[in-house]
Amino acid sequence: MKKASKLEKVAARCWNVLNEGKPFTPVFVTGIFLLYHLGQWAEAGFWADALIALAWTLPLLAVYFLYDFPLHLRTFLWIPFLAAYWLFSSQGVLSLLLLAVGVYFFFTVIFWGTIYYHLRIGTTLWNFTRFWKLVLKNSDSTSGNAQEQIPKVMTLLLVMESAYRLQAAAGHVVPNGEALLFAASVAVFSYLLHRWLFNWKPVEIGTYTHNVKTGKPLAKKVYMIVIDGCNKERLALAHTPFLDWLKATGTEFSNMETVYPARTVVCFSSMFTGTYPREHGITSNMVYKLGVKTESLFDSLRKVGKKGVMLACAHLVDAFGKDVETFTAVMKNDIADQTIMRRARQIVEESDPDVLIVQLIGTDQTGHSRGVFYDEYLQKISEADELIASFYQWLKERGKLEEAAFIVCADHGQSDGIGGHGHLDEGERFVPFIMHGPMVKQGCVREEWSSLVSVAPTIAYLMGAPYPDKSRGPVLVDALKTKGKETGESTHDSNALYRNTGTK
Repeated sequence: MKKASKLEKVAARCWNVLNEGKPFTPVFVTGIFLLYHLGQWAEAGFWADALIALAWTLPLLAVYFLYDFPLHLRTFLWIPFLAAYWLFSSQGVLSLLLLAVGVYFFFTVIFWGTIYYHLRIGTTLWNFTRFWKLVLKNSDSTSGNAQEQIPKVMTLLLVMESAYRLQAAAGHVVPNGEALLFAASVAVFSYLLHRWLFNWKPVEIGTYTHNVKTGKPLAKKVYMIVIDGCNKERLALAHTPFLDWLKATGTEFSNMETVYPARTVVCFSSMFTGTYPREHGITSNMVYKLGVKTESLFDSLRKVGKKGVMLACAHLVDAFGKDVETFTAVMKNDIADQTIMRRARQIVEESDPDVLIVQLIGTDQTGHSRGVFYDEYLQKISEADELIASFYQWLKERGKLEEAAFIVCADHGQSDGIGGHGHLDEGERFVPFIMHGPMVKQGCVREEWSSLVSVAPTIAYLMGAPYPDKSRGPVLVDALKTKGKETGESTHDSNALYRNTGTK
C-alpha cells in the first residue's frame, strides 16, 4: 500500500490548524476581518490600523485559545457575546457578523463536510444534506463545533472591528482600555466557569506503575488492533461474531476509560507511554513540538532487544516518529481498512516485529463524515470485525499465535457529530477492550474501572520489558492466568488500588 508522503504529513499538520478549535478561532477571525475590509487593502494606513486593532484583540484571543468550552459550557459563551454586542457594536457591524456565520457554514458544511471528504475518502457530494446537522450537534472543541465557534468568533470580531474603527478615526495610536478590561473580565469569567463546572475529566492515577514487577516474558508476540473511534454501545449492536468469540474465549474489560482530551493522537500517546497528556506533552491532534516527552513502549522494547511497529496514519508520526510505519489516509473509505490489513500481513512477513499495533480508520472516518447513529457506522464496525477475524486466522495458520497475545480495543469512542470525540460526551468515554491468548483467562469479564494508560505497561509486562519511565497505569494482571511476583500489594483489584491514589 502507499505510504504517507512527506507532503501528506505536512498537509495533515496544516489541516489540523483548521481542524482543531484552538488554532482555528484566531485564523478564522483574522481571515473574516480582512475579507470584510477587502476593498480597503490598498488604502494608506489600513494595514497599520488593522495590526493595532489585532493587538488590542490579542488578550481576548489568548483567553479563547486557552479555554475550551465543551459540552454544556459552550452555552455560557453567549454571555460575553451579548456584553460585547452592547459595548462594541456600531452601524454596519451586523453585516460583518452575518459574513462570519455564512463563511463558517460554507467552510464546515460545504468545503469540509462535502468537498474535502469527497476528495479524501470518497463520500457522496450530497453529504452536506446530513453534515449540517452534525456541525450543529457537535459538542467537541473542534472547528466543526458551531455552538462553540460561532459565539467565540462573533465576540472577537466585535472587539476587533470596534478597535479598528476607533484607531482609523483617530489617525494615531490610541489607548483602548475598554477592550483590555473586557478581555480581563472574560478571563475571570472563564476561569470561574471552568473551576466550578468543568468537572468531568477522568481521575488520574497518582503513582507510577508498581503493582507487579516485570520478569520472564509471558508472550513471544503481541498483536494489537485499534479500531479508531469505535463507540462501545454501537459495537454492541453491530454484527461482530469474531469479536464476540474473542470476548467469550478471552478477557473483556467492560469499564475501560480513555483519557482527556479524547483525540486520536492524544489517546495513542497515552496508550503507548502509559501516562497522561500533561506528562507526555501531546494535548491535541495539533502537535506543536514533535515527539512524546517521555519514554514510549517502543523505547522499552528496544532495551531488551525487541522491536515494535505501529502501522498508522500520518499524524501519529508527530508523536512516535520512526516507530510508525505510515499509510496514506487519502483513499476511499470503503477500501481503507482492507488495504491497511493487507499491509499488516506484509509487515509480519517482511520484518516479523515482536509487537505490531495496527490502526483501523474506517469506523472513525465514517463517524466523522456520516455520523454515529446511522447504519453506515454499524456496517463499518462489522467490516472491521471481518478483517480482524481474517488477520487472526492468517496469523494462526502460520503459527504466530501459539505464544502470542492478541488485543482489540478502541482509542476513544465517538458521539453524534463532526469531530465526535475529544471532551468525553456520551459514547466517547468508555471503550471496548479485549485481551486474548494462551496466557489470558478465558470467558472473563473485568467490570472494575480501568484506563487505557494500562496498555503500555501491560504489553511491556507481557514482553518482559521495563515499563516506560513515566508509566502510571497498572498492569492488567487480572486478565492473566499467571501473575508475576507482586510488590507487596494485592492485585485482586489492582485498578481500584490505583484509582484511590488519583487526583482530580
